[in-house]
Amino acid sequence: MNNFIYDIPTRVYFGENQLGHLGEELSNYGTRVLLTYGGGSIKKTGLYDKIVAEIKNAGLELFELSGIEPNPRVSSVNAGAEICKKENIDVLLAVGGGSVIDCTKFIGAAAFYDGDAWDILMQKVSVEKCLPIIDILTLAATGSEMDCGGVISNPETKDKIGLLFPVMQPKVSFLDPTSTYTVNKYQTACGAADMLNHIMEVYFNMNQDLYMLDTVMEGLMKTIIKYAPIAMKEPENYEARANLMWTSSWAINGFVNGGKRQAWSCHPMEHEISAYYDITHGLGLAILTPRWLEYTLDETTVSKFYQFGCNVFGIDASLPQMEVAKKSIKMVKEFLFQTLELQSTFTEIGIDDSNFEIMAKKAVASGGLGFAFKPLNEEDVINIFKMCI
Repeated sequence: MNNFIYDIPTRVYFGENQLGHLGEELSNYGTRVLLTYGGGSIKKTGLYDKIVAEIKNAGLELFELSGIEPNPRVSSVNAGAEICKKENIDVLLAVGGGSVIDCTKFIGAAAFYDGDAWDILMQKVSVEKCLPIIDILTLAATGSEMDCGGVISNPETKDKIGLLFPVMQPKVSFLDPTSTYTVNKYQTACGAADMLNHIMEVYFNMNQDLYMLDTVMEGLMKTIIKYAPIAMKEPENYEARANLMWTSSWAINGFVNGGKRQAWSCHPMEHEISAYYDITHGLGLAILTPRWLEYTLDETTVSKFYQFGCNVFGIDASLPQMEVAKKSIKMVKEFLFQTLELQSTFTEIGIDDSNFEIMAKKAVASGGLGFAFKPLNEEDVINIFKMCI
């Protein structure tokens, strides 16, 4: 196995009634705070008022950027960066799901750049500095609250690009499962599909690595499979929401990666789908994931599928490996499309094959798919897209 470095400097306040620490944490980084959020649901739930009260009680000055999109756009990054420069912002407070946190990370970086923030996504400039970021999570899905990456869209060029910069790592994250009680069934399901794929992108790997990490990933996947349906049926079930929230963080904070070096497969493909059609990221992953599994299953990879089927779904280990593998993929489909009730095809959400070739070309160019679990070229990606119709 390969050597690796693991460093997660994010301080996490997990559980109910932790916002009493918000003022003191913000004050560690300055007095001028930019609050970023999405469509305003935090005002309906009362979370906004609690946050404003904590900020005022700490004697801090508050500025705001609202309306950050579900697939955050570079225009929002530029707008936030402009506020930071104009108002001499000291610290950023992102309140929402992964989209808001992703956007805020790049706002923090773009605050130190005089040009268009898209230059950062195109890697025309390096990111050496970022304003400190504190977040309050309201949706368990992307894990952005505990990693240094983000994904930004540009509708004009139909590009969606994800990058990681260590300086964009959140300083502090407030994870209160009760803040996700109002998340509806659909978004809960999409979040579960998102975090499940985060784990699969790492788990399905033929490189030898720590046995311990495989067992951790299997436990995380079993947690999602157990608690996502409960959260959908009982939205205020604290145990279910807490397990999903903590799983989303650990699915993608780098811990399960160990020494693995392979590129991810489904995310580069899905980024192209949502760049062109602006769909929910987790839904795109749900449609792609089982088809990717089917496409990559063969005699050289079957042992990993066998391990997955036996350890995650409890399939009879005495069955032939290929039978277990195929049954495991079927159970993934059943979980995503029956249990989570997500749409199962591109056709159902209005996507046809008209952009498959250009999307496949972009996915291969941007995602390093030649170094994935099963190396994929443009033809392979088009074939997987066609399986989703």
